[in-house]
Amino acid sequence: MPSPEQWTHPEPGAGPAAIAAQPSPEQVIAGLRATSEGGAELTQLLTPEGERVPSPQFDKYVEDVDYEALRALYRDMVLVRRADREANAMQRQGQLGIWVPLLGQEAAQIGSGRAMKPNDMAFPSYREHGVAYARGVDLKEVLGIFRCTDHGGWDYKKHGFHPYTIVIGNQVLNAAGYAMGQKFEGKVGDDDGEATVVYFGDGATSQGDVHEGFVWGAVYDAPLVFFCQNNQWAISEPTERQSRLPLYQRARGYGFPGIRVDGNDVLACLAVTRWALEECRHGNGPVLIEAFTYRMDAHTTTDDPSRYRLSDELEEWKLKDPIERVRAYLARNGGADHDFFDQVQADSDAFAAELRDYCFNMPEPPPERIFANVYAENSPVLDAQREEFLSYLDGFASEESLAGSSKDTAGELR
Repeated sequence: MPSPEQWTHPEPGAGPAAIAAQPSPEQVIAGLRATSEGGAELTQLLTPEGERVPSPQFDKYVEDVDYEALRALYRDMVLVRRADREANAMQRQGQLGIWVPLLGQEAAQIGSGRAMKPNDMAFPSYREHGVAYARGVDLKEVLGIFRCTDHGGWDYKKHGFHPYTIVIGNQVLNAAGYAMGQKFEGKVGDDDGEATVVYFGDGATSQGDVHEGFVWGAVYDAPLVFFCQNNQWAISEPTERQSRLPLYQRARGYGFPGIRVDGNDVLACLAVTRWALEECRHGNGPVLIEAFTYRMDAHTTTDDPSRYRLSDELEEWKLKDPIERVRAYLARNGGADHDFFDQVQADSDAFAAELRDYCFNMPEPPPERIFANVYAENSPVLDAQREEFLSYLDGFASEESLAGSSKDTAGELR
């Protein structure tokens, strides 16, 4: 594929390079193919067959990942997938208003989530249940969002995990501002520096908020890792309908590095995210990571993916399953035995049962809960709104009480 620089800066004698916004037909075709295939630039440390691929650049970032650590990553992915499947089933049973599946994206989320340090901050969209788990958030609190009883009650600062964002791409602007604050407060410059990771999908790259975040992050050298989970489908539109070039190459236009990693390879996602965070901590940010993965389920439980994609595509990606490649590697190299795999499965079933029991018995919050934790300190305006709302509700209770008394009086008269 021609070098991206040739689009606007052709080398002498290089032939008919494309001018800006006018690539040749060959370049367009090559670009479209590169958005739907991993390509030669794909960073991978563990193949779908479970074979270790050496990397001179990234091996040092996973030197501490021995069999014990890899077993822990495997367990994380299995538990997160099991929780995801249970939540999906509970939505079908009417226990959740909606659910956003992460099936197939466990490696991208667990790998990147485990790469972060306690003082780092993550800004999710609405699918990052695995990142929430990796940051220590109780998934019971995540369920509350989708049961419509909570807005996300965890301690955002303690866990370094911001509330979910439903508006596509808006979290990128929030993350850019937060990372700029880290820079202004002098929290970057060495190994102990802080950094921020913001998560978004391939579809969000067509939103203006994302590009504004790119601009602000670049201009202020913000310690910000833009983590794009390219799961191939922006709801019902494939990636090649949004970009002529691989998404990670968009970083060039903003003046910071971009890299494409195998999003189904938890080891590679861990290594690349650690590298990117290190760059940001030392003041060399931002960095764009394109985790090349696949959404193996619907966009949400209101979606029917069979209407816009073929089943053979799904079958092809099942062969690249992020969990199975780790299982194959551990089993082949003696890193785990049948007892370990059986125990992880049992743990995941118990985890799902715990979530299910909590969801079915989740207490309904009192009406005044909606006014809680809006501001750090009491607000007279908010207090007045709360009192007005509660008084309004009390009016209904009074009417019911009067109606009951009328029925009793009528009964006595008869």
